[in-house]
Amino acid sequence: MGQPPNRTDTPRAAMVMAAGLGTRMRPYNGQIPKPLVTVGGKALIDHVLDRLAAAGVARAVVNVHHLADQIEKHLKARTAPEIVIADERAQLLGTAGGPVNAMPKLGGGSFFLVNSDTIWIDGVTPNLKRLAAAFDAARMDALLLMAPTATATGYSGRGDFSMAADGRLKRRAERDVVPFVYAGAAILTPTFFAGVGPGPSSMSPLFARAEESGRLHGLRLDGIWMHVGTPDAVAAAEAALIASAA
Repeated sequence: MGQPPNRTDTPRAAMVMAAGLGTRMRPYNGQIPKPLVTVGGKALIDHVLDRLAAAGVARAVVNVHHLADQIEKHLKARTAPEIVIADERAQLLGTAGGPVNAMPKLGGGSFFLVNSDTIWIDGVTPNLKRLAAAFDAARMDALLLMAPTATATGYSGRGDFSMAADGRLKRRAERDVVPFVYAGAAILTPTFFAGVGPGPSSMSPLFARAEESGRLHGLRLDGIWMHVGTPDAVAAAEAALIASAA
């Protein structure tokens, strides 16, 4: 996408996805929930919440399931943004079911959705503010923050999407390699979830539907995205943070 338009309708609510099992994050797994793994002296979820607060978000709905008590206890100390818990202890609802369950707490408008374990180093303008500036509900049901695979730290996959000059996204075909990976942050509209009922569900078919209608867009991340799926990747992310501060 080109230079984002100057908009003032920054979402004031966010959904923070913190209910995953973190099965690849051993030896932490079973002892520390992945959102509480520290990188650069700060829990992953606090990196996310600090960025949301700086972007003007007043309320963050955090879903919890795995080791939920630890996450709730940790979040009690936060005052900005306001934390609202979406309890999924009884049943893990998935990437689409979680936001649908939390929708009454999100205020009815467009909202940020951020994975609690995503971390990046911003460029000159914070990426969440860039997302808000670029978002246009008249043209988009979803605007995803996209990291170039070539510069991502700790990522060795084949990418998730290709991106057209106007920002429209196309999912990677099974045998292809594409230049962008979803960085775990987006702005979504309630329309994006149309037709999704209560209970567990995945976001994958919703991405497909939005793509087919031309309403799935991306914004290239400015800075460095760090994939922290394993304990080794935590060390790589910490090294990147130290290098950026030097």
